[in-house]
Amino acid sequence: MKWRCTWCGKPHAENDPPCDSCGHNTFEEAVVRQDEAGQSAQSAIQTVDTGTTYVWVCSNCGRQHVKNNPPCARCGEHNLEKTEQHYDELETELETPSWFEVAKPYLPVFGVIGIVLLLFGTGIISPSIIPGIGSPTPPEAPGNSTEAAGIDLDAVESQVVDQLAVDRGGNSLDTDDALMAYATYHNRVFIEDEYGDGSHSPERPSEFDVSCQSDLVSTPLSPFEGDIHSYTDEDELAAGVTEVLVELDSVTEEYDVASDGFDLHVAPDGTIYVFYAAC
Repeated sequence: MKWRCTWCGKPHAENDPPCDSCGHNTFEEAVVRQDEAGQSAQSAIQTVDTGTTYVWVCSNCGRQHVKNNPPCARCGEHNLEKTEQHYDELETELETPSWFEVAKPYLPVFGVIGIVLLLFGTGIISPSIIPGIGSPTPPEAPGNSTEAAGIDLDAVESQVVDQLAVDRGGNSLDTDDALMAYATYHNRVFIEDEYGDGSHSPERPSEFDVSCQSDLVSTPLSPFEGDIHSYTDEDELAAGVTEVLVELDSVTEEYDVASDGFDLHVAPDGTIYVFYAAC
């Protein structure tokens, strides 16, 4: 038979007051339930009613004490109030939050990531802006690659591509974007060495996703005879660049190349620089 304190309800193995929890001097027998077959507590699982659990709360600071043993351990108050102990807050803390509640603080981050992926997927932003992704960015070489002496250099490059296609008659070489990027980068590095601080070094073809790394043929075709002021318009400069590249076609035939690319840039003093790559 087990005993319990009549004041705080703590169970005890023997009727041996005082209570080691609250110090009360009176115990009562605890009720032990038996099953319908009359089995004893030793042969069946029984339930012991331990009664209501109480704590003593300081009336000044609210600290809880397991015994009615003033003064308060926190503030020294001598008035401790007997209060029934509840576990509602503990049950609330043990509740498992839903996945939405866990993810809610991170929703803005997920939103930004989604927008960035959408911009990359639609092509609005190129993944090459991220370090380590895409082709290396060409250095800011002195001079200009878009316009010089009133001549549109982008238009010249487009005309050269068209004229090469006509000259080749649809045979052998095709202009390749990877080789164009490779030629642009190395043309800028070459010019930077001539006019700038030379802070950039050549990059491997693999960095530009060039497919024929072992058979790559590349060379700077610079400087041209005569500077940018020797040409009156885009057509004349395009014809001059095309003439040089057509001559290279006959040289590259022995390498059995299938594609090529080039870059056109004008230095600050008007010197024309062309870099050619084929594979």
